[in-house]
Amino acid sequence: MNRTILMMCVAAGVLAQQAVNPDAQIQADFTKRVADYVKLRKTAREGMEKLKPTKSADAIVSHENDLAERVRAARASARQGDIFTPQISAEFARLIRIGLQGKEKPKVEKSLRRAEPVQLKTLHVNQTYPRNVPLQSTPPTLLLSLPKLPAEVEYRVVGRSLVLLDVEANLIVDFIPNLLPARADAA
Repeated sequence: MNRTILMMCVAAGVLAQQAVNPDAQIQADFTKRVADYVKLRKTAREGMEKLKPTKSADAIVSHENDLAERVRAARASARQGDIFTPQISAEFARLIRIGLQGKEKPKVEKSLRRAEPVQLKTLHVNQTYPRNVPLQSTPPTLLLSLPKLPAEVEYRVVGRSLVLLDVEANLIVDFIPNLLPARADAA
């Protein structure tokens, strides 16, 4: 009798492990990959002087460039999909579809239309985000659907791509191409 109860408990434990939400596991993997990037970035930043409050655009750009070069060197072999793996990209597509359902869809579409559309000929990991190109924000309704990010990085929209941008280094960390729906008013 005790052996039967023990076997039932073991079987229940195995079933419980299999029942873990796979979407949550994928989001946890994304969060870990972003945390790993932030840790690498922190290491790359060691020894740099902190940027003091300044109105000098040259000082700000110089600081950005220095940090960007250090991060590039630390992740010289970085490629698109290192953070946004195929599984994570598929999960983000699912989350975006959820964010575009029902009454939220017109709000998101309106937000994307209202913002100045940003188009870059090409996106590359470790590329500096061009200073002459505006930063298009990600619609707040979509942000609520996506995993929260640490302060060092943020989501940005470039065309139909979702970009993970290092704020201080002005560096493209990774991106998911063709994730967002085509603009209805795009020609």
